[in-house]
Amino acid sequence: MNSKNYSPSGSSQPSHRGESSPDASSTHVPHVREDVAMAGRCANVHLPTGRTCTLPVRHPGACNFVEPAEAENVAVH
Repeated sequence: MNSKNYSPSGSSQPSHRGESSPDASSTHVPHVREDVAMAGRCANVHLPTGRTCTLPVRHPGACNFVEPAEAENVAVH
């Protein structure tokens, strides 16, 4: 059996190692506010509350989520 086409379940699967993956920056992330992200902010959205992180992009530690109205103040229009 060819090892590159072998899966742990024992079934044969086609290998996709030669194919390139899509550029991560071109994929849409629905839980980020684009207008806030364009201002150089983290812009992650806490989905249950709708609050947005307005800390700088790639900040260390946990997000600091603020109300949508406050996030609107840093958004690019």
